[in-house]
Amino acid sequence: MMTKLDEKLEPTLDAVIRRNAGEPEFHQAVREVLESLGRVIAKNPQYADDALIERICEPERQIIFRVPWVDDQGRVQVNRGFRVQFNSALGPYKGGMRFHPSVNIGIVKFLGFEQTFKNALTGLPIGGGKGGADFNPKGRSDAEVMRFCQSFMTEMARHIGVYTDVPAGDIGVGAREIGFLFGQYKRLTNRYEAGALTGKGLLYGGLRARTEATGYGATYFVQRMLQTRGRDFEGMHCVVSGSGNVAIYTIEKILSFGGAVVACSDSSGYVVDENGIDLALLKEIKEVRRQRISEYANLRGKGARFITGGSIWDVPCDVAMPSATQNELSGKDAVTLIKNGVIAVGEGANMPSTPEAIDAFQSADILFAPSKAANAGGVATSALEMQQNASRDSWSFEKTETRLAQIMHNIHDHCAETAEEYGVPGDYVMGANIAGFIRVAEAMHAFGVI
Repeated sequence: MMTKLDEKLEPTLDAVIRRNAGEPEFHQAVREVLESLGRVIAKNPQYADDALIERICEPERQIIFRVPWVDDQGRVQVNRGFRVQFNSALGPYKGGMRFHPSVNIGIVKFLGFEQTFKNALTGLPIGGGKGGADFNPKGRSDAEVMRFCQSFMTEMARHIGVYTDVPAGDIGVGAREIGFLFGQYKRLTNRYEAGALTGKGLLYGGLRARTEATGYGATYFVQRMLQTRGRDFEGMHCVVSGSGNVAIYTIEKILSFGGAVVACSDSSGYVVDENGIDLALLKEIKEVRRQRISEYANLRGKGARFITGGSIWDVPCDVAMPSATQNELSGKDAVTLIKNGVIAVGEGANMPSTPEAIDAFQSADILFAPSKAANAGGVATSALEMQQNASRDSWSFEKTETRLAQIMHNIHDHCAETAEEYGVPGDYVMGANIAGFIRVAEAMHAFGVI
């Protein structure tokens, strides 16, 4: 069911590839959206006017900077920082920061491009951006992480603000890092501008349920999607890749819906627990002890085993939730999942399924929830944190989760209705791409050529 790129859009993709050489993830993200737009242009030819699509594919601003810092041995280390402010048609740039050795300008650009449409799907007034650094916080002391974050924010502070760009966390950037970053931002600006960063601690403007939001949101979306076929999570066997915030709180919400999670992972391998993942033990290992997932099998004992090599997607399941990183689920993995009886796939990470995997799922009529729709819960609650900060209020967990559930249901329904309108019922990839694109395009069209 792989969609063919409309010939009118081929020059746009060719230009993106030529001008952004060596950035395969960005090329992949742009291609996926452009492949959805042939039907849109046929129905709304004005979107091809004034190079609107070409402008959407070009970031408004790309910032690359040096981040020098001193380690605990007194040696100067140098990393590279990034912020891509992709599109502000709907509001200030909004998107996380990722601290990981794999971060480069192409990765950040792909994430910022995806973020633009994801944020549009929330219906909230936020544009798209993303950032990070090729710094690895793993194995670093708190003092080293603090010095790195302070150096990073010394440059970043001039580019962000509540009406300009509002960063948040992502891989490698949790509450500890956000605290150090916000402290330096406050020091540099002499302003307690709480809404300039989200993902903050509860003591200084953070939002209850923000930590849980991406995982919870993805599960709400998949639950709604399953209901279109008269199913839900009750009694389902699920596999969730990863063991960070997204995975842990996806597991938590699946359990609350009556499902069972039989496997999860980290970069060292994966664990299979035939009795179902013990969430309390998983949280103890990953959130408190910060240990590898292999320790789960050691402590859990009978029925749990740790596996290196192979793929977590070899584990049979009804629902697969890739929640670790980009392109983690290949075409081969998809074929294995289908053979083993999977009925639904929900992307918790950003673009975790390769194009071949998506094509395999859709060709087999497997329910497939793309990341720009399914994992929008995190950024949606970031925007709610901005609302809370602007009103100088403190929301309850229940209020935030109620809003989150409503937003995710609305995103699901909007994607489904858009797919139906454009003649591809049940295609959530097309529905999400078209719905997100139209909202951004309408705003850009209203502004004229700027």
